[in-house]
Amino acid sequence: MTSPVRPSVAVIILNWNGEKLLREFLPSVVRHTAPELGRVIVADNGSTDGSIDLLKTEFPTVELLQFDRNYGFAEGYNRAIAHYADDYTYTVLLNSDVAVDSDWLRPLVNHMTSNYHTGACQPKILSYRRPEYFEYAGACGGFIDRNGYPYCRGRILASLERDTGQYDEEAEVFWATGAALMVRNDVYLKCGGLDPDFFAHMEEIDLCWRIQLAGYYIYAVPESHVYHLGGGSLDMKNPKKTYLNFRNNLLMLHKNLPDSTRRSTLLRRRLLDTIAWAKYALTFDWANARAIWRAHRDFARMRHSYRTHPADDLLHTRPRRPNILVSYYLRGIKTYSRLKNY
Repeated sequence: MTSPVRPSVAVIILNWNGEKLLREFLPSVVRHTAPELGRVIVADNGSTDGSIDLLKTEFPTVELLQFDRNYGFAEGYNRAIAHYADDYTYTVLLNSDVAVDSDWLRPLVNHMTSNYHTGACQPKILSYRRPEYFEYAGACGGFIDRNGYPYCRGRILASLERDTGQYDEEAEVFWATGAALMVRNDVYLKCGGLDPDFFAHMEEIDLCWRIQLAGYYIYAVPESHVYHLGGGSLDMKNPKKTYLNFRNNLLMLHKNLPDSTRRSTLLRRRLLDTIAWAKYALTFDWANARAIWRAHRDFARMRHSYRTHPADDLLHTRPRRPNILVSYYLRGIKTYSRLKNY
């Protein structure tokens, strides 16, 4: 009698008071995750709602890892991956507001097993509410411009493209979304995992940057596709989200740029962030204006704790990176296909 094949992937969903999301999205993940490939695990960040009872009564096949409190997205996943690192080769960091299609996992596993130098990859991310469109958080693979602003195949700033198969080829990208991120566990741990100081937002871009500095690649694998609700934790206009995005972007640039270009890049970003602050102030959105001010204040305090000095400049080397703000607002470029051919 042959023993069952041991799965190589831990599909880990981090949960904090997400009973409603688990009830809506977890069934598709359980149904469509082939047991010979992956094991579905919920790592709970100290929930106080009915999440634990729901998992125990309605999802008995899902493994539950309970933490004593909310460690945030970054540290929560660091703890979960460290816990399971010896049992699985890969981990998919899967948001609790993601639904998956049948056989969604196999293309990701096939890519990773065939491409040892890929450190992380993502599926195509489509909108749960409007599945004919890409979803904001990752679309079909991410990049950053010369000033550190993120954009994607399928999403430039707030403009989302309809998915017509225009990005259906596998492609090397700069970052893969944390909404559905497959990582090679040994690479994840070697690179230090997600930065817990970020708490949430932009921590996956920082991780992907460090993975590339370590000599690995990041890929989008659109043969796999999932559906992301988005905004499951914080609304796009929430001042806390504004604060984390602005602060963490500054931290990411400070950590991953070499001495030769760090200061000039951060100076440009601070000037651009001042314009963003003025826009909020002029529209009397004082909460988001204060969030930007707090982000810069806390960055100035936190940056001294980082002593990394990478030799490679991945932001300013070839291929030449665009200026997204100029391309979008002055040249009217709203799609990645136009941007890359400009």
